Amino acid sequence: MSDKEKTIKPGLFGQKHSSRDYTKAECWGKNQFNSSFPASLVAYMYSKDLKPIYIKTNKDNKTIHTSIDSNELLGIDPLSDDAYYNYEAGFSTYEMFYQGEREKIDLVMMNNKTKELLSGLEVKLTALPDNTTKSLPEKEWGTEIVMRPPTICFLACSICANYESPKDKEKLRKMLRNVPQINHWEEINEVLPNYGKILDAILAISADMCKNQKPLIIQPVWKTDGNKMRLKDDCLDVFVWSNLAVIQMCCTEDVSTINKINRFNRTIIWIYKMLLDFVTYDTFDYKRIIRLQSYNLANDKAFALPGTKSHVFLDCPEIVKPRISKYEIKNIILGGGQDLLSPERRFDAVLVNSTDIFE
Repeated sequence: MSDKEKTIKPGLFGQKHSSRDYTKAECWGKNQFNSSFPASLVAYMYSKDLKPIYIKTNKDNKTIHTSIDSNELLGIDPLSDDAYYNYEAGFSTYEMFYQGEREKIDLVMMNNKTKELLSGLEVKLTALPDNTTKSLPEKEWGTEIVMRPPTICFLACSICANYESPKDKEKLRKMLRNVPQINHWEEINEVLPNYGKILDAILAISADMCKNQKPLIIQPVWKTDGNKMRLKDDCLDVFVWSNLAVIQMCCTEDVSTINKINRFNRTIIWIYKMLLDFVTYDTFDYKRIIRLQSYNLANDKAFALPGTKSHVFLDCPEIVKPRISKYEIKNIILGGGQDLLSPERRFDAVLVNSTDIFE
């Protein structure tokens, strides 16, 4: 290591101001690293004039690929001295829409001077391929995406924010009214027969607000050599999911064949009930809805989309050949930060065992 390198403190590219002190080992733990590294990957791609792939929907509720500028995604130039990266933080823009204990979102971008909240985003660092696609041809690889209940709460809030005025709220109310009244939302036999209309209502809302969809999830992918613990030379890229594209994750099955409520159906029902309570009471009790509308399924996660299903959404040249090389990781993890990693999860472990890329 050169004398110049020795003077650089452990850190991550672009993050001049952050709620995490990267000189401390605890800020390189698995939970912290899995959101802070992706934020710097976005900033690094911005410095190279590379835009994340934006998965969004069109007016027909079909997912499409565009691109999104990192400054549009984050709400600020990620390299600006005014950019503040606030992790695991409250996001008051959404908190007005739901009752009870406030959930923390993975990344809140703030203006360091004015303290204005600019964006609230969930971050999901995912491995490519996952166990369901590692034996398939490389062009068919996909990632597992696990969705937590708080993410569904944020998704519902992002829709509420689009219908906040009295006029818009009435418009939302009319679209929700196409579902017959359900008196006991916790009863499967009362909800299941109406699931088709519940889904239709959510899709109608999605089509209506197509032009106003917002980024919700940053999903970086890191690509390995199949099931080997070795990074591909071209190994990193970033996908961004809009709030409406996340809804489409739950719409991959034929509604006419549904004879029980699975996690994907339940997520659509959760969103509908949150929106119904919003137009009725101005807020919704997110945790109560999750607890009562469980439908005999555990609430540890909303759903998990396996690689065999996510591939359809991610399929593009960048998933086959990601744009950031493993040899560029040393430009993102700075000052020997890799030595502070705790290899508790796969990406950490791969980096710890890939000392050559930092030489």
